Amino acid sequence: MIPRRAARLLSVLAALALAAGCGGGGSAGEGDRIAGDQFRLSGTQRDAQFAVGSEGFTEQEVLGSIAMEVLSAADATVIDRTGMGGNEAVRQALEDGEIDLYWEYTATGWLVHLSETSSITDPQEQYEAVKKKDLEENDIEWLEPAPGNDTYAIAASQKIRQDLGVENISDLARLVKERPGEATLCFNNDDGFRSRFDGLPGMERAYGFQFPEQNLIEVSVDAVYGAVDEREICNFGVVFTTSGFIQDLDLQLLEDDEDFFAVYNPSLNIRRVMLDQYPQLERVFVPISEELDTRTLRKLNYAVDVEGKSPETVARQWLQENDFIE
Repeated sequence: MIPRRAARLLSVLAALALAAGCGGGGSAGEGDRIAGDQFRLSGTQRDAQFAVGSEGFTEQEVLGSIAMEVLSAADATVIDRTGMGGNEAVRQALEDGEIDLYWEYTATGWLVHLSETSSITDPQEQYEAVKKKDLEENDIEWLEPAPGNDTYAIAASQKIRQDLGVENISDLARLVKERPGEATLCFNNDDGFRSRFDGLPGMERAYGFQFPEQNLIEVSVDAVYGAVDEREICNFGVVFTTSGFIQDLDLQLLEDDEDFFAVYNPSLNIRRVMLDQYPQLERVFVPISEELDTRTLRKLNYAVDVEGKSPETVARQWLQENDFIE
């Protein structure tokens, strides 16, 4: 039985089987969905091979697994190169042709890989800017991004938020000035948050305050969430908005009322030569991206980090539940 979301893609995915020979293309149509039986490579494309990469943290491994599951459902040969390391290593592998595709974040592409020095806070403008420049300079295609935003946020427990009357980062700035002893902040500095312009210094400039040195407590990335929940060494913490630990501990995120933090929407990055050869990949993956909002990414991360499921299992179950594969 064909899943209901698959029915409208029969002709699209049949055309994929001819894409390499005829150079066919096309953009994603509204409402299009896929299932494995309809996204089937045939003829000479049955030997299609894709090397899929990812960085070495939970969300990246789940996203990489989503790509691999879909390509496998298409009878393509998939080489698993997920969990490769940091973003610069994975990006270099894409540029060198060691991998063919991976999910990257729009602000990471803009600020890190393209070495821009100012963030673009509007998600669509950020995407269009990084897409245009990366294609021109590096022949790398950015597919339409997911609405999910894996960016920085300041978190607190519900009790702290209520007791201290802190709803947004402007409130936190006032707390630093009026009751500095209460404004303790846990953070992890593996990515240079304390020194980067889109991290702590930039946030302090945007909101017009500065944490006292003794208020800044550096801990491991996972320990931040527990420390905020326990409220013993810090009342606030720097977290990532799609972390499953936010859901697990019911942490509250302060509103970024000045829209300071950059937008990190995941987008499937593909070497241009591969998208030229298989243009219907865009129609296949864009509907999947559309479903990956912040809450969904948080649930997927929760399933791995809290429930102990493998990224492969989580990816497969989510694709099946949403009728993308059988």
